[in-house]
Amino acid sequence: MAGAARIELLIERLAYLTLRELDECGAALIDPAKDQGNKVGKRVKRPSWILAFILAGAFPALAQPVPSAEVQKDLAPTGKLRAAINFGNGVLVQKGPNGEPLGVSPALAAALAKRLGVPIDYVIFTSAGRVFDAAKENAWDIAFFAIEPVRSAEVDFSPPYVLIQGTYMVRKDSALKDVGDVDRPGIRIGVGQGSVYDLYLTRTLKNATLVRNPNGGAMGGIEPFVAERLDAAAGVREPLDDYARTHPDMRVMTGSFEEIRQAIGTPKGRGQAGLAFLHDFVEEMKANGFVADALKRSGQTAPVAPPDR
Repeated sequence: MAGAARIELLIERLAYLTLRELDECGAALIDPAKDQGNKVGKRVKRPSWILAFILAGAFPALAQPVPSAEVQKDLAPTGKLRAAINFGNGVLVQKGPNGEPLGVSPALAAALAKRLGVPIDYVIFTSAGRVFDAAKENAWDIAFFAIEPVRSAEVDFSPPYVLIQGTYMVRKDSALKDVGDVDRPGIRIGVGQGSVYDLYLTRTLKNATLVRNPNGGAMGGIEPFVAERLDAAAGVREPLDDYARTHPDMRVMTGSFEEIRQAIGTPKGRGQAGLAFLHDFVEEMKANGFVADALKRSGQTAPVAPPDR
């Protein structure tokens, strides 16, 4: 990695470290003599080691390479990065005190805008289905989607940056014990319309019936499940778990029907230069710990996706 790019990376990482983590890092930087059992070793003072940490990555280069004009045209043709943010998936996005987007997806969007040298413009949606529909209207430049064959007709994807599970919630006394029990004649499943699990289950279910909630969202299946006394609700594990914790008559299945690979998407036809840049950006942010840090700060336990081989 070029020295200047390392400066940017190190500063980004430092910005997301807590003071406690800084102290822990400082405590680890001791004289070699102490490492060998010599009691004369001394802990490096915090200001010194932070400066040393930054300067160590700063050389030999001082200027970060600027993305090419072609990359900027592909990813931010209006001079700003319009990032579609879906409040329907609480694993990726949460609302701040003033309604601002927080979480791993907004953090990645802001970091990408900074890398491109353009302002960030969050375009807010309530479900992934509505984000996808807006791609045809040129409403956004990047969006945070689950990789799905149906969407690939309209959207080009980066490698995944986080993995989440699609599973079912049922009533505690339900005879349905595992995800394999659900696809039976007469079983009705609530699902958010246009969600990745709606698309996946539409393609794979052979016997059960989907009841779609037009509002979509990661918890979209819960509303018809409760209101219409359906047999199961399909959705993302984490929000289903949250709901079940406050509704003791519900339980979430331990298995999953789908591993959902969340990625950054761009409208089809934007250009290969931008797509290649996006690929490298996502891989870097996974490797340097940025994605893991953003998930941790937002209280999420979903795993970071493995490197793209």
